[in-house]
Amino acid sequence: MTFRVSAVQYHLHTISSFGEFAAECEHYIKTAGEYGAEFILFPEFLTTQLMSIGDEQGKALTIEDLPQFTDRYRELFAGYAQKYAVHIIGGTHVLRRNGKLYNVAHLFYPDGRIAEQAKLHITPAEVEGWNMGAGEGLEVFQTDKGTIAMLTCYDIEFPEIVRMARAKGADVIFCPSCTDDRHGFHRVRYTSHARAVENQVYVVLTGTVGSLPTVDLMRANFGQAAVITPNDIPFPPQGLLAEGEINSDMIITADLDLELLYRVRERGSVTTWRDRRTDLYTDWT
Repeated sequence: MTFRVSAVQYHLHTISSFGEFAAECEHYIKTAGEYGAEFILFPEFLTTQLMSIGDEQGKALTIEDLPQFTDRYRELFAGYAQKYAVHIIGGTHVLRRNGKLYNVAHLFYPDGRIAEQAKLHITPAEVEGWNMGAGEGLEVFQTDKGTIAMLTCYDIEFPEIVRMARAKGADVIFCPSCTDDRHGFHRVRYTSHARAVENQVYVVLTGTVGSLPTVDLMRANFGQAAVITPNDIPFPPQGLLAEGEINSDMIITADLDLELLYRVRERGSVTTWRDRRTDLYTDWT
């Protein structure tokens, strides 16, 4: 099974309307479609761009205002997924549930279905700046191209949760991210490579670029997309199928071959999943 993925290095900048946001998202979807992408990944906190629209006094909206866009966000991306016959991981959007805010990744299927995965590990900045809550459970998602998981940014830095996703059958981890400096970016990037090696999975990663000068906690972004593989023959020696130019407004595209994963798991130079010492530590299966 081989399928094509695209990851969007989404350029955040001040906008004036939801329609402008919608047009920009469609531009990236159309572009990925021109390359034949079957899955399109947008970055974490994609919809914070809507906060830059501002209120009637011209002041930027706050994180508490963002959930008011939920219905329009879901309708928009569900419509695009159906219109262009693609799976879209629409980055993350902030939802309000039981009086608490959650940072939630969304998978939009070509047939109109919508699946959600709340971010499970919340950074100190998200807690202190936005009072963000943590998700309660991990799901994997069946698609006609295979089983995937959505783990957002900080989540990828925790090996246990990726082990759980792999044990549940995920072959591809889609990781929408948003980092503001080199330190944060490299934490997510390096651990994405580690998770791919440990679990013999693909990791598709992307982040925000640009800036939202009027939006708290979104004034700086440092991002780069990558399609990451295990480090073994027949994959590239550096474990990279594709990567973008740092902080550029662009899309990267690559083909994921699941048969190569299965072959490496069975008879690779190393067989990290099979060789786990579950007599010494938890067997997540």
